[in-house]
Amino acid sequence: MSERASTAAVKGLHASAYRIPTDGPESDGTFNWDATTLVVVHVDAGGRRGMGYTYADASIASLITGPLMRAVMDRDAFDICGCWTAMQRAVRNLGRSGLAACAISAIDTALWDLKAKLLDIALAALLGCRRSAVPIYGSGGFTNYSDDQLRMQLSNWATRDGCKAVKMKIGSDPQRDPARVKVARAAIGDRELFVDANGAFSTSQALRFAAFAHESQVRWFEEPVSSDDTSGLHLMRENAPAGMEIAAGEYIYTLDDARRLLEGTAVDVLQADVTRCGGITGFLNVSALCEAHHIDLSGHCAPALHLHVACAAPRLRHLEWFHDHVRIEHLLFEGAPIAREGAIRPDLGRPGHGLEFKARDAREFAVPATQLQ
Repeated sequence: MSERASTAAVKGLHASAYRIPTDGPESDGTFNWDATTLVVVHVDAGGRRGMGYTYADASIASLITGPLMRAVMDRDAFDICGCWTAMQRAVRNLGRSGLAACAISAIDTALWDLKAKLLDIALAALLGCRRSAVPIYGSGGFTNYSDDQLRMQLSNWATRDGCKAVKMKIGSDPQRDPARVKVARAAIGDRELFVDANGAFSTSQALRFAAFAHESQVRWFEEPVSSDDTSGLHLMRENAPAGMEIAAGEYIYTLDDARRLLEGTAVDVLQADVTRCGGITGFLNVSALCEAHHIDLSGHCAPALHLHVACAAPRLRHLEWFHDHVRIEHLLFEGAPIAREGAIRPDLGRPGHGLEFKARDAREFAVPATQLQ
């Protein structure tokens, strides 16, 4: 083993979980929630520490510090592909999707942060910058919001943050959705309007809504039906009004999930989430698949963690500036990006992804160790 490799062997891996209340009750087409769980991972090698995280259940902490830690411990921190493959094999009998994929994602992003820090360069520079700024779109507009709440949130993204597009949730009360869409359209003027049903509709329901939404110039219809319904998404893509794109992919956990949506011609824009799809390594793999299929890619949620890899992805269209995650990232991470003129930009003067976890500020939200077993 080379001198560099021996001094960069992984010698520590730590995980902690935090449950952060939302700033009010929130709902979408298929779910209600009042808190978000953040799982943070630190990896040590060569005298440096890398950090990654995911939004998932606190139970994955024991998976991270158990089988996955054993898979990467004493491996060369520069050999991220080797670590990633070892982690995939470690969860073979558990199932690679879902919580296991989220756990791997957190470790992988920590390893990429660590590698860039060991080289003392920004992660975007290590990956290769195709762009210096990444467009964002405002995302929230929860179905339980009053019209005034909806109007204020969407208009703030358009005016304060300069977002050229905003997204609202639909589907929990379909009878109210047409009126809510009209409120949103009036609030944002000529900005693009996106809607997200979170798989709440049947194909026939989604097609009826799409016909109405076209009148309000809705340009993006996300998960009109379940993302598991590839044929339903394909039908939506074939029959949606001109100018309305079909998007899905936030539940991509493996490259096979992405391939299924792309080969099924199910989406106009594929989404992927670095906290779910296998981390930076997984996101780059999905990005390559999008390039091969000539389909644009959009980053789902966790904008601070996506920022550097989004600078490198060839067909990256934009990132989701999701209300909950933006709030958490600014609350608990030093270096979280600020939206300016509808975009966020990496600080290339900070090594790694430029984020530092505020452990002291996070203590009040910590999930007790007894609940992490």
